[in-house]
Amino acid sequence: MSTASKAFSIEDLRTAARHRLPQAIFDFFDGGAEDELTLGDNQAAFRRIRLLPKVLTDVSQVETGVQLLGQASALPIAIAPTGAVGFGWRGGDIAIARAAVAANIPYTLSSAATASIEQVAKAAPGRLWFQAYILRNKPFLEGLIARALAADYEALMITVDLPVGGKRERDFRNHFSVPFRFTAKNLLDFSCHPRWLSDIVRYGMPVMENMIGLDMQAKNATAIASSVGRSYDPAFNWDSLQKIRDQWPRKLIVKGILRPDDASRLAEMGCDALVVSNHGGRQLDGAVATLDALPAVVKAVNGRMPVMLDGGVRRGSDVFKAIALGATGVLVGRSTLYGAVAAGEEGAHRALAILRDEFTRTLQLSGACSVADIHSGLLFKSHLRDHSTP
Repeated sequence: MSTASKAFSIEDLRTAARHRLPQAIFDFFDGGAEDELTLGDNQAAFRRIRLLPKVLTDVSQVETGVQLLGQASALPIAIAPTGAVGFGWRGGDIAIARAAVAANIPYTLSSAATASIEQVAKAAPGRLWFQAYILRNKPFLEGLIARALAADYEALMITVDLPVGGKRERDFRNHFSVPFRFTAKNLLDFSCHPRWLSDIVRYGMPVMENMIGLDMQAKNATAIASSVGRSYDPAFNWDSLQKIRDQWPRKLIVKGILRPDDASRLAEMGCDALVVSNHGGRQLDGAVATLDALPAVVKAVNGRMPVMLDGGVRRGSDVFKAIALGATGVLVGRSTLYGAVAAGEEGAHRALAILRDEFTRTLQLSGACSVADIHSGLLFKSHLRDHSTP
C-alpha cells in the first residue's frame, strides 16, 4: 500500500509527513507562534462542540454541494493559501491545486507559494483564487495583483492580519530561515531524511516564485523565519483596502477577521466575502479560536456577504460544525498540506477524499440531507458559548 492509501485520517497524513520530513521543515508547516496556545485552541474549539443528531430521516441520498462566491462547489470547502509547500514536496503547490480541481472546489494560491501565478493557472485550470500579502513595495504588490487578473483568477484574497511577522520559536530552535542557512544542527537533521534530501541535492532548494525580485534575505537564524514578513506593510489601513476594492474588478475576499465590528465594516465597504481566521495560530499567540469567534461575526454581517472560516479543520465533522454556526464554508490549509508533503499529489487527493467521506457521513448520521439542512439545532446547546461583541 502507498503512504496515502494507508492514511485514514488527516492525523495519519500528518504523522506520515512528520516521518518523511526533517524536523525543521515539518515544524515550519506544523508549528505556531510562541506558546502555540491559539494553534491548539483552533482544534480544541471544534472538540468542545457536540452534535445533537436527528433520526428517522431518509439520508440514502445526500447533497454536499454549495455555492461559494456565486459558483458551484462540490463541497463547502476551499483550499486555504499555504506558502512554501515545495520545501516539503517539490511541486507540492501544483499537486494541491490539481487535487482541488479534481474535487471541484476552489484553490487559493499563496503569494509565498513555490509555484508562480502563471504555472498554477496552466497546470491546474479550475476555480483559482489568489492570496496577496500586503507588501511595503507597492509596485511589486500591484504587479502580483495584475498578474492574477491576467491569468484569470476569479478572486483576490487580501490577508489583513499580518502587519508584522509572528514569533515562531520552533523555527528559531531549528535554525530555519528563508532563504535557508545551513548550520551543523540542520545539516544533521537533513541528513537523517535521505528521501527528502536527495531531491534537494539534485535540484536545489525551491524558491518562492512569486516573490522573485523582492528582497527577502534573512540576516540570521533568529530573524523571523519567513523573512518575507519583514516586507509586510504595517501602515496598511482601511483606506488602503478601499483602494484595492475600487481597483480590483472581480470578487474580493478579506482574510484574517475575528471581530464583528471589523466584519460589519467590510460588508459596508462592498467586499464579497470574508474569512474568519487567526492565521492558523502562526502569528498572534493568544488570539481567539476561529470557531469561537465565528457566531458573533456571522451575526454582525447579517447575511450581507458570505462568511468562511479557517483554522483547526481536521475532520469532516468540523466542516459540519462550522456551517451549523453560520459559516458558508471553510478553508483547509494544513490538512491538504500534510497530504501533499507526505505523498505528493496522491496525498493531497487523499486528504480531500477523507474530508469528503467524513463530511458526508456526518450529514447522514446527523439526519441532514444537504448542506442547507445543517443548522444550529443539530448542535448540543450546553457546549455553545456566548461571545459578546468587544
